[in-house]
Amino acid sequence: MSKTSPSYATLEREGRLTARAEAAQASYRSCDLCPHACGVDRTRGALGVCGAPAHPVIASVGAHPGEERVLLGERGSGTIFFSHCALRCVFCQNRDIAHDGLGRRIDSQTLAGHMLALQDANCPNVNLITPTHFVPDILAALAQARRDGLCIPLVYNTSSYECEKTLERLEDVVDIYLADFKFSDDTAAKRYTHSGAADYPTVAKAALKRMYAQVGPLRLDDEGVARRGLMIRHLIMPNDVSGTSRFLEWLKDELSTDVHVNIMAQYQPPWDRRHYPDIDRGITVTEFVDAVEYALELGFSRLDEVTLMQYARVKERM
Repeated sequence: MSKTSPSYATLEREGRLTARAEAAQASYRSCDLCPHACGVDRTRGALGVCGAPAHPVIASVGAHPGEERVLLGERGSGTIFFSHCALRCVFCQNRDIAHDGLGRRIDSQTLAGHMLALQDANCPNVNLITPTHFVPDILAALAQARRDGLCIPLVYNTSSYECEKTLERLEDVVDIYLADFKFSDDTAAKRYTHSGAADYPTVAKAALKRMYAQVGPLRLDDEGVARRGLMIRHLIMPNDVSGTSRFLEWLKDELSTDVHVNIMAQYQPPWDRRHYPDIDRGITVTEFVDAVEYALELGFSRLDEVTLMQYARVKERM
């Protein structure tokens, strides 16, 4: 597909993006932005499960070469790393950001400036990483940035622990959902997240369906860069803790085998290894190969390029 205006352009032109941003601010006063629905008044300094204040905290902004290749363009994806997290997985590789809240507080005007700076740096998208708990300010920033000339796709990079109300607010706003699916089992989700999110599998599956309904399968422009659609990441874990086969089967039966799936092999053991002996190792070659081959057997036609390259290299050595 050729390059087209981002989804949020129409909303902003009709005045509906600003209206959504203003309506969303009420969530800070009785927070219901994620499925924990803590109900705390973040505007008065109360902290819910995520630990986030009432306005954005960001850890870094810049072109990032580590995302999927279809997001990179020539300069790298335009990432904004938000601090804090509603899950706080025990094996998180960004513990200082997600768990400890490392970063600086900003307002929506500054956030809009960062979005525009990424566009000026020739990034092909604005990639919001762990954004859920700051959606009201993101909507406000996006409306301002659009008025000032922002015209590149918006990527919503999420754990998939999303509630219906927040995803409703993001309809016709987000162009690309880059969504993790972490656990197929309630017990695993509770044990391996510090927030104890036992409902993660149910919530994440419902969220993936909603995202897919909003943006559909991944579509690329004439230069091979993502413009719109759903991309799913799934991290293989030792001893099938993440329930890979069950997730792939669900994805085939309930969503589509045409969805873009990145089967990821870069799992790192948790920092507090003593308490999690069953995941205190990296994954094996066999665990990775079995996962990819099962996806191929099920008919997934759009596995990520890096997944297929890693698979090919491993098979050559076997």
